[in-house]
Amino acid sequence: MTRRRTLCLALVTALLTGVAQVPTAVGAVPPRPDDEYRPVRGPSAPAEFRYLQKTVPGVALPRHAYDTAARAAARLPAVGGTWKAVGPTNIGGRITSLALDPLRADTVYAAAASGGVWVSRDAGQRFEPAWPDGWTQAMGAVATGPDGTLYAGTGEVNPGGGSITYEGTGLYASRDGGRSWRFLGLRDSGAIGGITVDPRDPKRIFVAAAGSLYNGGGDRGVYRSTDGGVTWARTLAGANEFTGATEVLLDPRDPDRLHAVLWDHRRVPDLRTYGGVGSGVYRSTDGGASWQRLAGGLPAAGPDVGRIGLGQSASDPDRLYAIVNSTAGPFAGFYASTDGGDAWTRLPDTPDLTASQSTFGWWFGKVWVDPDEPSHVHVAGVPLLTTRDGGQSWTADSTSTHVDHHAMIWDRRYPQRVYLGNDGGTYRSDSDGDGGWVKATHEPYTQFYSVATTPQDPDRISGGTQDNGSLRSWGGSAFNEYLGGDGEENQINPRDRENVYACYQYGNCFWSVDGGDTMTYFGNRVTGARRNWFTPVVFDPRDPSVMYYGANVLNRSTDGGRTWTAISGDLTGGPGRDPIYTNYGTITTVAPAGDGRTIYVGTDDGRVWVTRDLGASWTLLLSGQPWVTRVVVDPARAGRVYVTLSAYRSGSDRPYVLGSLDGGRHFADLSGTLPRAPVNDLVIGRGLTLYVATDQGVFVSPTGGAIWLRQGRGLPMVPVDDIEYDATHQRLVAGTFGRGIYQVRVG
Repeated sequence: MTRRRTLCLALVTALLTGVAQVPTAVGAVPPRPDDEYRPVRGPSAPAEFRYLQKTVPGVALPRHAYDTAARAAARLPAVGGTWKAVGPTNIGGRITSLALDPLRADTVYAAAASGGVWVSRDAGQRFEPAWPDGWTQAMGAVATGPDGTLYAGTGEVNPGGGSITYEGTGLYASRDGGRSWRFLGLRDSGAIGGITVDPRDPKRIFVAAAGSLYNGGGDRGVYRSTDGGVTWARTLAGANEFTGATEVLLDPRDPDRLHAVLWDHRRVPDLRTYGGVGSGVYRSTDGGASWQRLAGGLPAAGPDVGRIGLGQSASDPDRLYAIVNSTAGPFAGFYASTDGGDAWTRLPDTPDLTASQSTFGWWFGKVWVDPDEPSHVHVAGVPLLTTRDGGQSWTADSTSTHVDHHAMIWDRRYPQRVYLGNDGGTYRSDSDGDGGWVKATHEPYTQFYSVATTPQDPDRISGGTQDNGSLRSWGGSAFNEYLGGDGEENQINPRDRENVYACYQYGNCFWSVDGGDTMTYFGNRVTGARRNWFTPVVFDPRDPSVMYYGANVLNRSTDGGRTWTAISGDLTGGPGRDPIYTNYGTITTVAPAGDGRTIYVGTDDGRVWVTRDLGASWTLLLSGQPWVTRVVVDPARAGRVYVTLSAYRSGSDRPYVLGSLDGGRHFADLSGTLPRAPVNDLVIGRGLTLYVATDQGVFVSPTGGAIWLRQGRGLPMVPVDDIEYDATHQRLVAGTFGRGIYQVRVG
């Protein structure tokens, strides 16, 4: 008997005898000696370096989870061919930070939210990779020192609403413009919001570490190094284990005078708390040895103080500005100080300024002051906000560039040259940021939530993207947007490539019969009180005119989405606790079988259901699980079903793949040798072959689970939200969350 057959028989036995439970992952690679945690020096709090237990019983995120998992993933044998980047290169994606090379003119560094570090050597026209593909791609900040050293702080500070953002693995430095990197520390920082290097002393570095959004403790606050990053001391700690730093500013005329911003923020699956008593502006006059929280008119410490953005004038350092948002999200005031932060005045709440923060001011928190003109200020928001009179009046620009802004930097080599980073990529203005914006032409770091293919045409691919809408590969010379918003579910009718479907957030879905040129809305025709950020819309495997739409109830259409009928009651435990994000308690995945009667669904609150009579009755198969990311059923065998789970929002990195051969009556843990990373999708290949998409890339099991190998070579270590198996063209297509679409040939 061959080894493969022995493994298959063993797995069948496991599936038949397994029980429905939260599985225990096996096969994780233990850390090497150099992975051991080495604490930094500095003041401690009672809860320092303590991780809370999360909503998954007994599960907490271990230290160095991401980079340990990345090394484990890299060590797995790779099978198959080389992944090929499909695109897009012309769309871009969220930029969290920008830096300029002090030694090389026209050289710009950009930190893509989950796409690594990029460099342009032609003044922002084309961006090329400047970061290892095999390391975490989650980025929070980039900066350069006066000696040309480039610094990258990993992990994104901006937290998601319905979506999620990713944590990193600490601070890194490059002395050759991003060609090679070395680790500098702060491995448990979760997310790094700012890096400031003393222009007089390149070995003196300050870092604002925001910490994990999901787990308390770790390396949070303001850190200082006086030896170029060899050692670090925490000089400013927060009020509690969820308080971190987002910015640190060095006074241009006094290197011992600093300002920093602290922010309380935490998230669990059904509740976001993006503010708290630890949020505030702090000042040090002794190089960071001691700090005081600034008052003098700023909001007093309290539970309603949300994210704060801080800006300081280079030409008049006593001039500071602060934008304050509330814990709930909306704008809470724009403040100015003319005496170095002792006294603050709240400036007029103009309609443009208030509206710019919408209800999610925690997404922005940035103020940029013209280095030559202290009254000329830009503020990050949905549009770009600009004042020329120190905040008395504002103009809002939502047409010259993409919306949702996060980064800006002036190039002092050229009068009035400014670079801007937002959810749509990188732009340059030669008018001090007052218009005249030109978008980069090559920036392949788009974040995909979904990808859709058709067996009728291998060149026809579409996908939903973060804040760049639903994109398609046809209808123009390059990828182009055919539906706006945050692109979510995309589908292409396998029998009619012109019949396409696309949604934006919270189940606002459309159908088209002309390839997306004309879109017809049907989101108002379905039943359901709550809809997930990514609402599932799927075809029946036997007949694509039959479709399913998951809200908190399951809807069915028999005419291609024109009309819908609810075929279930509420399949969740009800809404969550969040008064703003009320779309918790929803169906996240729908899997109709090929028999025309059996349908499986999974929910964000950890339930898996099945109906075997087209909705007349429902059976609960699993409950108390983490977020159900995918349920997949074999089209030819209604009893062969797989479930993938992600506990990322609960602070866990565990991989979850469950399998059943008896319709979900018994489940077995198939996670096996998968690296410790949440699993987002699964597809069934030929025979026993399974493919999974994880936060660490794509893996394959030729044995039906337990034994996993890395699928192919050349795929960056980026979260993959969606994979499609195209049996007709023998390929696997992956929608990555930060590096665009990739495909690889498979058997």
